[in-house]
Amino acid sequence: MSHYAPILAAVIAMLLTAFILSSKLGKNIQDVPNERSLHKTPVPRVGGVPLMAGILSGWGLMIHSLTWWLVLPLLALFMVSLLDDIYSLQVKMRLLVHVLASVVLVVGSGLLIQQGVLVALAMILLAVWVINLYNFMDGSDGLAGGMALFGFSFYGIAALIAHDDTMAMMNFTIGAAALGFLFSNFYPAKIFMGDVGSIPLGFLAIGMGAWGWQLGHWPAWFPLLVFSPFIMDASVTLARRTLRGVKVTEAHCEHYYQRAVQLGWGHRNIALFEYVLMMGVGCSALWALNQTLPWKMLLIWSGIYVALMLALDARWNKTKRVADV
Repeated sequence: MSHYAPILAAVIAMLLTAFILSSKLGKNIQDVPNERSLHKTPVPRVGGVPLMAGILSGWGLMIHSLTWWLVLPLLALFMVSLLDDIYSLQVKMRLLVHVLASVVLVVGSGLLIQQGVLVALAMILLAVWVINLYNFMDGSDGLAGGMALFGFSFYGIAALIAHDDTMAMMNFTIGAAALGFLFSNFYPAKIFMGDVGSIPLGFLAIGMGAWGWQLGHWPAWFPLLVFSPFIMDASVTLARRTLRGVKVTEAHCEHYYQRAVQLGWGHRNIALFEYVLMMGVGCSALWALNQTLPWKMLLIWSGIYVALMLALDARWNKTKRVADV
C-alpha cells in the first residue's frame, strides 16, 4: 500500500488546491502586496493546507511506520502556522512553538541520548533555523515547492539505496505532494503556500534528514548539502543583515533570489535556475553518499555559491549606482 502513497499525495494536493482556488477560503485569506512583495496582485496564501493534506493522506497508508516525535510537532506547527496566516500571531509565540517542536524532535528521536547534550543543543538550534529559513525562502513562484520536490525526492532515493522502502516512500510522498501543489504555484502562481506550508516543510527537511542520519542511511552532511540552495541564501543574508545591525525579524527583500527577481530575471527563470542548482547538489550528494566527509565536493559547491553571490552582488550594486545617478 505504501507504494501508492506518493500518487495519493499528489492527487489530494492538486485537487484540494483547485477546490480552495474556487472557494471563499481562497478569496478571504490572501497575500496582499506591500512594498516588500515580489507580486503585484493579491494571491491566496493557504496552499500549504492542501500540501499538508496530501502528505498526511499518503502517510496514512504507512501509519504504523510513523513516529510520534515527528508527527505531533508537525501537526502543532501546521495549526499554529495556519492561525498565523489568518490572524498574524506575535513573533515570540511562533518562535516558542518552533523551539518546542525542535526539542520534541531531538529528545523524542533519541538524539539527545545517542549524541550527547552539545550535539542535541546544536540540533535544536539548527532545527529552529531551518524551520524559519524555509519560510524566508518562500517568496517567489515555484521556489519553496520546488525545493520540497527535489530535496525530499533525493532523501527518498538515498533511503532506497539503504534498502529502506518505507523511509523512501515517506519522503517521496512529501515530494509528490509538493509536485501536486506546484501545478498551481509555478509561475504565474495562482496560490502561495503561506506559513502553513513553509514552516512544516522546514521542519520536515530537518526532521527527515535527522531521522535518516540516525538510522545510518546517510551522513550528517547529506541533508545540509541537499537543501543548501535554501540554507546558503538564507544564512548568508541573515549574517549580512546582522553585521549591519538590522533587526533580523524585520521583513525585507534582500535574499539573493529576491534581488534576482528585482533585477528583472523573473520568477520563472529564477525557479528554473534554482531547480538546476537543486538537481546538481542532490546528484552530487548521492554520488558522495558513502563518504564520511567529502571535503573536495563541499569546497567546490562552496566556491560555486560564493561566485554566484558575488556576481549577483556586483550586478545589484551596479544597477543601484545607475539608479542613484
